[in-house]
Amino acid sequence: MSDPGAADTVASADIIEVADLTKTYGAVLAVDHVSFHVRRGEIFAFLGPNGAGKSTTIKMLTTLLRPTSGHMRVDGHDPLTEPNAVRRSFGIVFQDPSLDSELTAWENLDFHGVLYHVPRATRRQRIPELLRFVGLWERRDDQVKQFSGGMKRRLEIARGLLHHPRILYLDEPTLGLDPQTRNQLWEHVRELNRSEGITVFFTTHYIEEAEKVAQRVTIIDHGRIVATGTPEQLKYQAAAPTLEEAFLHFTGRTIREEEASATDRLRMQGRMWGAGRRR
Repeated sequence: MSDPGAADTVASADIIEVADLTKTYGAVLAVDHVSFHVRRGEIFAFLGPNGAGKSTTIKMLTTLLRPTSGHMRVDGHDPLTEPNAVRRSFGIVFQDPSLDSELTAWENLDFHGVLYHVPRATRRQRIPELLRFVGLWERRDDQVKQFSGGMKRRLEIARGLLHHPRILYLDEPTLGLDPQTRNQLWEHVRELNRSEGITVFFTTHYIEEAEKVAQRVTIIDHGRIVATGTPEQLKYQAAAPTLEEAFLHFTGRTIREEEASATDRLRMQGRMWGAGRRR
């Protein structure tokens, strides 16, 4: 991996640039002046507990939510003033399922292609490629309501890739999946990153996922970024033998403490309110 400081000197090396980004809901500060960058072609993780501000940040980057203040650049475009250009640059797998369960796997992808103005001839070529890539070609004519949770996630990844995006956002993509299915999903993501050079930005509260999959990890807690680096760098900075202990060092708590504070609950409610306001 290249020197972390070297990429900062070359603007084109960063596909996502965020400076002093803030989102408030009344008195609740959901995202607190965060600044970070994501390099082209890397796998980047936001690691933090539920209610930390991970999904809110992704919603602002993907034009679903308007920030209170701060600046963003996504693939050279401003999400506020160039939303269409930004939307063409990414695919996304949301935390909550978003497939049409009454449609088949093929129909879900085809409908998405129509929405993104992918030419019919391109769809006819791209859909079989993607269904084979995620191991669903044999189930292409089955309704999605017959699929397991892991199959639905794989189909959502295929759908997000249909229009050849440069960035793939994955918001807690393995939530509710069993360990074996989670591992299979990440194998697909790593292969995608290797074969197509696509930038992957994922959020998770599973420490082992961040450590095994991400090339760089940003720890976010209570809406603030508290540390960024490779897993090895974070362990070194915290003088900790494991990433879990490094997380405890930086945040003062373990990520297994799922009991959200009152502020965290409000932050999570605000995240849902905001998603409904801007579509």
